[in-house]
Amino acid sequence: MTRPSPSSPGKARLLPLAVIGVAALAGAVLLRDVLSFESLAANREALLAFRDSHYLVTLLAFLAAYIAIVAFSLPGATVATLTGGFLFGTFPGVVFNVTAATLGAIVIFLAARWGLGERLAARMDASDGQVRRIKQGIDANQWEMLFLIRLVPVVPFFVANLVPALVGVPLTRFAISTFLGIIPGALVYTSVGAGLGEVLARGESPDLGVIFEPHILWPLLGLAALAALPMLLRAIRGRKEG
Repeated sequence: MTRPSPSSPGKARLLPLAVIGVAALAGAVLLRDVLSFESLAANREALLAFRDSHYLVTLLAFLAAYIAIVAFSLPGATVATLTGGFLFGTFPGVVFNVTAATLGAIVIFLAARWGLGERLAARMDASDGQVRRIKQGIDANQWEMLFLIRLVPVVPFFVANLVPALVGVPLTRFAISTFLGIIPGALVYTSVGAGLGEVLARGESPDLGVIFEPHILWPLLGLAALAALPMLLRAIRGRKEG
């Protein structure tokens, strides 16, 4: 009888991350055309008819699909957000979008923390010198950093799900900051989706760059500045005390 090697438990911990990685690669190749705006446009009437006949089933299927898209880093997260607005309106569509995105983010966060994050965070805590100081700085500013990476539009959602898991952020803190932090951006794209019917009727495509328009971008950056303000004040106070 062959005994498992001592490294087997460590390898088993990487299995969820490996599954996510394989699914992400497969999705990028196989689902790019399926989870697309063109696919939504082609099936919009059938989707609306099914929603009108089976609202609860449509909602549950939508939530499951959105969670899977985020959890497995599949293409189509923006299209999913637009679909939420298209099917359910700005409200409650934004609630459904934010809930599904948060649950999907929690899945990948737990996979990363279980596979790498716990050991990496422990090593950083046990290390000396610069690495330890970086970890202490992260721990002292977790809330602010979590909200920043959600509010700043240039940070990829996938990255914002992985990084907290690798530096020992608690699950509750991650979940709360994700849910609240993605509301502004989700609200913008959900509202775009809510008006998608008129856009499609004109034979046009939605303006996905709307989030970078000044009247939307500046408020988002303002929220990001407010999130960063406590970190700045602590840094100034630390210099004065030093």
